Amino acid sequence: MIRRLGAATAVVAALALAACSSAPSPAGSSMPSVVDSSAPVTITVWHGQTEDAAKAMETLAAEFTTTHPNITVKVEPGAPTTDELKQKIAAGFVADNYPDMAYAYGSWAGVLAQSGKVLDLTEWVKEPAVGWDGLPAASRATATVNGKVFAIPAIVGNLAVIYNKDLFDAAGIAYPNPDWSWNDFRATALKLTNSDKKIFGTAYSVSGNEDTTWHLWPLLWQNGGEILSADQKSAAFNSDAGVKSLEFLRAMAIDDRSMYLDQTGEKYGALFLDGRIGMQISGPWNLYDLQQRKAHYGVVQLPGTNGDHQTISGTDIWALFDHGDANRARATFDFATWLTQPEQDARWNIALGNLPLRESEKGTAAFAQFIKDYPGGDVFVDNLANAKQPRPTVAGYDEMSQQVGTAISEVLQGKGTAKEALDRAAAASEDALAS
Repeated sequence: MIRRLGAATAVVAALALAACSSAPSPAGSSMPSVVDSSAPVTITVWHGQTEDAAKAMETLAAEFTTTHPNITVKVEPGAPTTDELKQKIAAGFVADNYPDMAYAYGSWAGVLAQSGKVLDLTEWVKEPAVGWDGLPAASRATATVNGKVFAIPAIVGNLAVIYNKDLFDAAGIAYPNPDWSWNDFRATALKLTNSDKKIFGTAYSVSGNEDTTWHLWPLLWQNGGEILSADQKSAAFNSDAGVKSLEFLRAMAIDDRSMYLDQTGEKYGALFLDGRIGMQISGPWNLYDLQQRKAHYGVVQLPGTNGDHQTISGTDIWALFDHGDANRARATFDFATWLTQPEQDARWNIALGNLPLRESEKGTAAFAQFIKDYPGGDVFVDNLANAKQPRPTVAGYDEMSQQVGTAISEVLQGKGTAKEALDRAAAASEDALAS
């Protein structure tokens, strides 16, 4: 997911630090139990954001330090992109040169939480000023592993259908109704497809990474399936529900030929903007590009199964790391929670197309401007209610996701059956999940 964020535009009040408070017990730490909030502290924040996002973060960090003069916040591009940041953090763990706080994809939650380097924020997030319960449930679950909170949600999103109104109009097709089904989606994609003009009804990434995998999960859930067993130690996605879900996608790709298969996962967004794809299942991170291109588009929730329009949360997180220093830990936590309060979130997220973190922001002037600037943003906000469960946060999820992504890619390209491919992926994931 590509994140673009705008520069800061307003001066806001900062959260007040408590003079003294109890510290949580981070993994492997023997830090003291009392925090001295007046002690000089320097914290480092890593990100893999775009230039605009980096400038916004630097501006906000500087503002935070004006009201917290004992805290120095160093904002650094840990890597050119968020995708590359994961390896940089892992190398930092080995070299004992890792940040206090880092931007991360939610799919990394299990691996990061099991690193032994994260803070246990479970008690701190209970403080009323944090507003923890005001964050979406699926996002809070992503930041929680084995009952312990180790991160703060950074960006929330979900999958819906973005459709090209010009292509619908040209084909004489009515725009999607929010109560539509997957059969409606399939029929619409077929009607939109025009092989002579190289127009596809929809698209799917077959790059084999998480972008491939997580697009399957809403279908799986809507069909009554689960990703993992109840104890989260073995795969469950290769159930009848999983096979049915993947077979549906296979039929669109192979039988109907209405689905553009993107080998890299980087092309279908641009092809949609060029009028070559009628519908893309994607998230609010596309709104910026759509507006820049003045695209004639609409947004509707995912098709449903028996009235269930369940989607998946696209939470990214601020992971907080342990350096064995209570003052440093508290300063990092206070900066992270300050950053995610409504006043700051209006500038970090919703200014350029990301959804607000909190339901309470829907009544603000910033949100009203967001809806005006980014049509369809309100649909994505309402669609958060359909994100009823998070992706698993077990350490083995990352490895399992790669196996599932490979299976999906093979099937959509006509290599094997859905049952065979998902069974292979489940077997290949056994060791990672069991450990």
